[in-house]
Amino acid sequence: QVQLVESGGGLLQTGGSLRLSCEASGQTGSSYAMGWFRQAPGKERTLVAAISSYGGRTSYADPVKGRFTISRNNAKKTVYLQMNSLKPEDTAVYYCAGKVVNYNVDYLGTRPSVYDYWGQGTQVTVSP
Repeated sequence: QVQLVESGGGLLQTGGSLRLSCEASGQTGSSYAMGWFRQAPGKERTLVAAISSYGGRTSYADPVKGRFTISRNNAKKTVYLQMNSLKPEDTAVYYCAGKVVNYNVDYLGTRPSVYDYWGQGTQVTVSP
């Protein structure tokens, strides 16, 4: 089993920045593709950004392109989401997700259904 713990959420004003972190613990000996998803009240959970297991490829949802950056530090077993120029529509619970992949595959996952593990979520609230 793998546990994912997000941190870094909070309340801030439009235009501000936050960096979310997601640290993995437990049986982390495998290779993992990672992603950040978000879910606003009454809406489905959607991709924010994903990074491949080797870190060579990334994918971003259109609303966050140019403002958010996903990165990973495999030595620290941590994935980050740097969020700049935040808008009220970015308000949501942000979830970290991990997918076990073969070591010889640089896998990039963009759909929630492909992920094996999920964090508990961290709230991000952006006021006008």
